[in-house]
Amino acid sequence: MTAAPDRTDVPRPAPVRLWEDGFAADPQRYYAALRAQGPVGWAELAPGVPAYLVTDRSAALDVLRDPETFSHDPRAWEETVPADSPVLGMMRWRPNALFADGAAHVRYRATLIDVFDLVEPHDLRARVHRAVRLLAGRIGPRGEADLVGDFSRPLMALVLNDLFGLPDSQGDRLDEGLGKMMEGGAQAAEGEAQYARYVLELIEAKAERPGDDLPSRLLAHPAGLTREEVTWQVFLTLGAGYEPTANLLSNTLSRILGNPAYYSTLTSGARPVMDAVVEVLHHETPLANYGVYYARRPAVLHGVRLREAVPVVVSYGALGLPRGPRDGEGSPHAGREAAGGRHPRDASHLSWGAGPHACPVRQHTMLLVTEAIERLTQWLPDLAPVLPRERLSWRPGPFHRSLTALPVRFAPRSPDQPGVPS
Repeated sequence: MTAAPDRTDVPRPAPVRLWEDGFAADPQRYYAALRAQGPVGWAELAPGVPAYLVTDRSAALDVLRDPETFSHDPRAWEETVPADSPVLGMMRWRPNALFADGAAHVRYRATLIDVFDLVEPHDLRARVHRAVRLLAGRIGPRGEADLVGDFSRPLMALVLNDLFGLPDSQGDRLDEGLGKMMEGGAQAAEGEAQYARYVLELIEAKAERPGDDLPSRLLAHPAGLTREEVTWQVFLTLGAGYEPTANLLSNTLSRILGNPAYYSTLTSGARPVMDAVVEVLHHETPLANYGVYYARRPAVLHGVRLREAVPVVVSYGALGLPRGPRDGEGSPHAGREAAGGRHPRDASHLSWGAGPHACPVRQHTMLLVTEAIERLTQWLPDLAPVLPRERLSWRPGPFHRSLTALPVRFAPRSPDQPGVPS
């Protein structure tokens, strides 16, 4: 927490409404309005659902690293929200690692780390290559495609269903339910119910017929999770793996294709795809406003008095690049160490979070996205955008940064054509 002067005598400004259609079209305008309020702004996630939005990196780290003051448990907040609130699907309490604190969080998180550690990089790479081969084989002969609907989202459905022990044919169900829930609009409750049915059916099937997959490993984990706990762990990990990663993939492809000079350096091998992925994590992070915490007691954060049972949202989308090295995390060398030597700037943003709730599978995500882009551009090396980047449209919702479509053209290629990757 900070010793900054208490500004609680200043009248609270009108909330910046992140649920408006304009937010998806131009989020930086909304973030600028929030930053003008100071390190902690006043926002609405949905009509009548206020939140403190943290737009300053130092204040964000104070929240992320202080579990004594800030909790992930939303149950006190839930009592203040109408039962039909469109953001409940994303924010309501469930017994899993995201919404737990203390010993319960450590127990849940350990099971996830254990089961994902069994996914070897070469195995994940092979699953990605299989999915790219299947999808590129479908779109290649057409000479045109939507890299959101025809590639990024179905690729994630193929890879995750493979990891979670489901057939390829189940991908549309996963996409539909999660998409509605994430947007936080009129269909959010319907999407939450669809996705919950999807997960419940999966856990029932794995309890009856275990396999070599992530849900079966969770059910058999020595921590002894109940079937309900496993269900909600899978609800968390399947959703967190699918939606943000699909958006990271399509946002990166959009950024690459929107700059022909940049694209040529990537396809020639002069510049690694990782550069583009990290750039998106800095400037267009896919899960922009989902670092949700709650003050355990009345507190002051960088001059703003926080009330209990009001969300304190770390806005990864508003933070952007740090102005300079702070707390050791803005330094290129610190980034290289934290990223395991993969990229010198990968930890200088906060898209993976920080502190006890930092993302435990960031390496899997980065491998998946970079492999998918590298493999796609080997299949279709002359991808060209149909629209300039400023004319692309974005899905509504306070939580994510997600393209509705990314139309491209290319020279048609058939799977048996010489030079096509095997």
